[in-house]
Amino acid sequence: SAKDHPLRPRTLTMMGGPIDTREAPTAVNDHATRRPHEWFVQNVIATVPPYYKGSGRRVYPGFLQLSGFMSMNLGNHMISHWSMFSDLVKGDGESADRHKEFYDEYRSVCDMTAEFYLQTVDTVFQRHLLPKGEFNYRGKLVDPGAITDIGLLAIEGERDDISGLGQTKAALNIATALPDALKKYHMAPEVGHYGIFNGSKWREKIAPVVEDWIVSHNG
Repeated sequence: SAKDHPLRPRTLTMMGGPIDTREAPTAVNDHATRRPHEWFVQNVIATVPPYYKGSGRRVYPGFLQLSGFMSMNLGNHMISHWSMFSDLVKGDGESADRHKEFYDEYRSVCDMTAEFYLQTVDTVFQRHLLPKGEFNYRGKLVDPGAITDIGLLAIEGERDDISGLGQTKAALNIATALPDALKKYHMAPEVGHYGIFNGSKWREKIAPVVEDWIVSHNG
């Protein structure tokens, strides 16, 4: 937008993302701010072992992220696994298969490069550079106020315990030059972080909002 690029998109949809983590901080935000940056460098970054692709590369292991997410809602996961066991005992294989399919996807994590993870902790969770107007990309200041003609949709989940309510909506506030007619906010009731992107509530309640927003700005 700052360069008035002819191929800029007509709409931008932001879903459950930490634009400003100072809004409604969650356990994830507290974890990131209670410790200095060097703690993350020394304690959560590992080297890919020999004989694996990317051997020798420094990464934030996927299993650490998964264990963190699981521990945040351990009770719910235990209930879910008990339900799957009960379904199997009752002979309800269809319900048990739905549980299994969910966890097959939920547990499919990958490592993140150390550079990406540590930069995210620093710029997003600790220094809040983008909402403060201090974020630089390749030596140039990123100015959300340069967005003037792109339809901006912000979607949040009522029960999101990763990106709290208001963290994604902040995108609408920092786009200071964008007319209100090109801004839209949608809060999905009874939806957690994962449910924003996947499952029946995504398909039935959220995807239609995204589709309507795109269609209404198709020119």
